[in-house]
Amino acid sequence: MLHLPALPGSPAAARGDAATAGRLDDLIAAVVAEAETYRAAGFTALMIENMHDRPYLRGRVGPETVAAMAAIGREVRRAVPLPLGVQVLAAANREALAVAMACGAAFIRAEGFVFAHVADEGLIEADAGDLLRYREAIGAGHVRIFADIKKKHSSHAITADVDIPEAAKTAEFCLADGLVVTGESTGRQAAPDEVRDAAAAVSIPVLVGSGVTIDNIDRYPTATGFIVGSAVKRGGDWREPLDADLAKPLADAFAALEPPEAQ
Repeated sequence: MLHLPALPGSPAAARGDAATAGRLDDLIAAVVAEAETYRAAGFTALMIENMHDRPYLRGRVGPETVAAMAAIGREVRRAVPLPLGVQVLAAANREALAVAMACGAAFIRAEGFVFAHVADEGLIEADAGDLLRYREAIGAGHVRIFADIKKKHSSHAITADVDIPEAAKTAEFCLADGLVVTGESTGRQAAPDEVRDAAAAVSIPVLVGSGVTIDNIDRYPTATGFIVGSAVKRGGDWREPLDADLAKPLADAFAALEPPEAQ
């Protein structure tokens, strides 16, 4: 994860928080440097996310965010030849596709793809039908969609009768290219049995989306991949800088795993 510094128009940027805000050229330089650190450590893909733009808007962001993320993504791709993904918080999935199309990213991470849930931003409604039609309309059919199911930072009481396998099957039915299973919040471990059950229910890739560490990565033998953020930041805190001394051992642990099909 490339947790982008606070982008123009966000509350932290407006306050001028020294740790997270600055001129766009400075932000790009910082993000590219972090991307190069990930590559040197042995990571196999990157994803940009407007994590420091809290509190997040629900299901949309302004053109200033789209423009900034597209510019950053383009420079990351120019500097680091790894597959790039895009997530735009919160559940701004159309905007994520637009950013991906503009910067040449390979995939997006989509919240609220199937089934409604209540996040701290409010009610997030399913958007699979609208999102896939928008993808075709802008000629972005090559951009894959990795959809969160029963995602973190959310209440799923209104879909309590829909279990992880059923949510996974529904997302696959609605043409998601892959799934993401998370814990309850950022940095919280996903339940290994939920990852296993999701992978058993579908034929598309299943990624672990939170709480992955060097100590638990081998607890997910059916996972296709892992989205890593907090575990490679100083002190395990997503708000802190990337620590190269933490990144390489985790990448090495991933490289040592057997592929799911070899299990």
